[in-house]
Amino acid sequence: MAFAFLAQTATPDEAAIRDIVAKYVAARETQDEAATRALFTADADQLVSSGEWRRGRENLVRGAMASSRQNEGKRTITIETVRLIGPAAAIADGRYEIAPPDGPVRRMWATFVMVKDQGVWRITAIRNMLPSSAAQQPR
Repeated sequence: MAFAFLAQTATPDEAAIRDIVAKYVAARETQDEAATRALFTADADQLVSSGEWRRGRENLVRGAMASSRQNEGKRTITIETVRLIGPAAAIADGRYEIAPPDGPVRRMWATFVMVKDQGVWRITAIRNMLPSSAAQQPR
């Protein structure tokens, strides 16, 4: 019931940001380079959980496609919060999971920095984090 309430109160910008992340996941799942490229700004970058820093849209797309081929499994990103920093900037945080066909689920966190240019939201940065085991333990 709370989910329905949250969905109804989302602003058009929040809904568009969530949609961009869903399109990113779909493009990664189908390994669609063109669809992935269209979601990012030219100067976008991504810091992945291994420590690799993909700088620039082309390096980011190339790295994402290679990672999708090497790390098979269903990817999901569940956006938990969207914070609008201003009319043309936002941060979206979500749980990122990769469920391989034959192994344990890899649980991470992803932060997306978005910018709105000429009415279109695009991803300008992604930060992936693999939480430490200490962070995953209940307190």
